[in-house]
Amino acid sequence: MFDRADIQINGDRPWDIQLNHPGVPERALSKGNLGLGEAYMDGDWDCPHLDEFFCHLLDARLDKEVQPLRLVIHSLRARLLNLQTMKRAWQVGEQHYDLGNDFYAAMLDERMTYTCGYWKDAETLEQAQTNKLDLICRKLQLEPGMRVLDIGCGWGSFMSYAAEHYGVECVGVTISSEQAAWVKARYPDLPLDFRLMDYRDLEEKFDRIASVGMFEHVGRKNHRIFMEVAHRCLEDNGLFLLHTIGKNTRKSAPDPWIDKYIFPNGDLPSIGQLGDAADELFVVEDMHNFGADYDRTLMAWHENFEKAWPRFSNQLGERFHRMWRYYLLSCAGAFRARDIQLWQWVLSKEGVSGGYQRVSE
Repeated sequence: MFDRADIQINGDRPWDIQLNHPGVPERALSKGNLGLGEAYMDGDWDCPHLDEFFCHLLDARLDKEVQPLRLVIHSLRARLLNLQTMKRAWQVGEQHYDLGNDFYAAMLDERMTYTCGYWKDAETLEQAQTNKLDLICRKLQLEPGMRVLDIGCGWGSFMSYAAEHYGVECVGVTISSEQAAWVKARYPDLPLDFRLMDYRDLEEKFDRIASVGMFEHVGRKNHRIFMEVAHRCLEDNGLFLLHTIGKNTRKSAPDPWIDKYIFPNGDLPSIGQLGDAADELFVVEDMHNFGADYDRTLMAWHENFEKAWPRFSNQLGERFHRMWRYYLLSCAGAFRARDIQLWQWVLSKEGVSGGYQRVSE
């Protein structure tokens, strides 16, 4: 199987796998990426360039051939159960986003933008994230005085940029107490309202709505509910921008390693699932795929993470170090192989009269 992916065991190329202990192939074959990732965290194997290893592996579609029976229950749980109920939704905030603001500040850009940058005409992570934030503002056709909702506002990067550069007022919701505390302290003088709450409790009306990198946590059982919330909160003549990672097929389960160690209860949508959720609620005005830019974003985050790691090594330990490296570089390889995508959708409730005009990129 590795031969078909041009990967050699104990080879000398950057993407070749180096076995440090026996049993790695058995763990991978019996538990898929969960076994492979845990073996890496344990130090049982290494690879000079994990991103290239995963790009080769996914280009060859080897992940489709390793479907261990012991993961059937994981797949059925994702398909049949609602793993993103209002009670369970807070788990990802506690496990992932509440690692500490200092940790994320060392990895991200100045505004703490934890989503894909837009790298056209950009040379740095800072420029790419500014490009992305301005692109969203222009796609939403923001004007001074508008009231804007950000569902899953993170550390407030979109809200602060929109308020500073487009003169809007923003309400943002998050399930991370660390994020909520950070943004309230960072932007005391801007017209921003940050709320620690579940999106399903929203009832107010807004001129514009954005959701940037949150829909991946909604879950297929709640896609329709999310769209209904956005529909009831959007003014009739408003626009809604949805920025989300997506997968190429609806018939798949969340990655078991990512689910256990990084984003509990995450579930990437497909285009078909998004279309089903928006059916009869929204007109899809525009869809823009720049998933290849996530590869470069993740590699920039990884570079920052490795530079900053000595500050956190005593607190988090080497197993975390290997886990986080595996997360960032395996995802970079997946985007490079075009196995997963990044979409920005622009939606309206009744269709833009005369048609929606995409802004110049």
